[in-house]
Amino acid sequence: MKDLALLILVLVFSVQISAQNKTAKALFLGNSYTGVNSLPSLTSQIASSAGDSLIFDSNTPGGYTLEEHSTNTTSLSKIALGDWDFVILQEQSQRPSFTDAEVIADVFPYARKLDSLININNPCAETMFYMTWGRKNGDASNCAVWPPVCTYEGMDSLLYLRYMMMTFDNDAAVSPVGAVWHYIRDNYPAIELYSVDESHPSQAGSYAAACCFYTAMFRSTPLNITYDYTLSASDASDIRTAVKVVVFDSLAKWNIGTMDPSADFSFVEDLNNEVHFTNLSTWARSWDWNFGDGNSSDLENPSHTYAAPGAYTVTLTAGCLYNDSIQKTVNPIVGVDEFSDENYSVFPNPANNKIIISANVGSIVELHSFDGKRVQRFEMTESETEISVKGLETGLYLVKVDSHCTKLFIE
Repeated sequence: MKDLALLILVLVFSVQISAQNKTAKALFLGNSYTGVNSLPSLTSQIASSAGDSLIFDSNTPGGYTLEEHSTNTTSLSKIALGDWDFVILQEQSQRPSFTDAEVIADVFPYARKLDSLININNPCAETMFYMTWGRKNGDASNCAVWPPVCTYEGMDSLLYLRYMMMTFDNDAAVSPVGAVWHYIRDNYPAIELYSVDESHPSQAGSYAAACCFYTAMFRSTPLNITYDYTLSASDASDIRTAVKVVVFDSLAKWNIGTMDPSADFSFVEDLNNEVHFTNLSTWARSWDWNFGDGNSSDLENPSHTYAAPGAYTVTLTAGCLYNDSIQKTVNPIVGVDEFSDENYSVFPNPANNKIIISANVGSIVELHSFDGKRVQRFEMTESETEISVKGLETGLYLVKVDSHCTKLFIE
């Protein structure tokens, strides 16, 4: 019985380990909206309950702005580590809802500066903006000088607009916590998202934010989350449903995944038995080439010489945090004995619209494409014959004259 119990325990443990199928590293830079209720830690707990792993760090001084983070030695040193999949940027809670002139001068430049620093230190790190929410009954402290923020709806709509502008202006992603809060206020009004100051998040508000961040970073449905935090099972379930509707069901709306790597390449065979590859991938910072003959490369635009003829499947994997792969077949012509007799020649080489072949009268001439298909065949009736190659695709061809052969490149 002890052996059976031990076996069951091992199996359960193995299932738990295998469920840890995704790991991400995130740096949170913000202020008390991020620090209260330990949002980064809460997000990590939520990820763990769904079978994933979030490694995190943070710097969240109270009231801090992006402008202050852009010169803060702690924030800059953490960015400089570069070992992040995501760097979360949260602006001071009111600033993005101010006038256009103020936001243009005091918010947007520092979002751009921080995003640039993030990309310099790790081109594969993704900047993710933390969209916050309007205060429960508007911003009373600025209402007199800027009426649009006098109500929740007015302030929230401005925050939404400015965070979306920062997202698309910086080719970043956004965790739309404010949009999730709006949905919950409309559909589950009994859930209190605010603390007593009507500004900072309650535990329910932080839970909604954490579920939102989990979904945005891992691109997984929040319905897989099993951790309810301090909430009732009903409230936690309603919040997860809200996050699914707002975030998971519309990832592209929040620019999540739209800049993932897309692998593609082209290639050209030359006259020296080499294949030259041109990388056409987008949004990638690393490249893994498998040439199909046991050789590989991590160069962006490699060339490769094949030792033997044949059809080779070349695989390119382009990546950052996420990867994309594509396969294409190359058919290099190798091991060809070039014309060594002055009685045989092909000119010009490379060719464009026509070639002139010199050979013995009566010789049989064949022109084959690089994949082995014969495209022309004729008998030499004169010692010098001009033939048209107009309309043939660019690439490497094989010219055979009796027992002699050479390679011909058509431009």
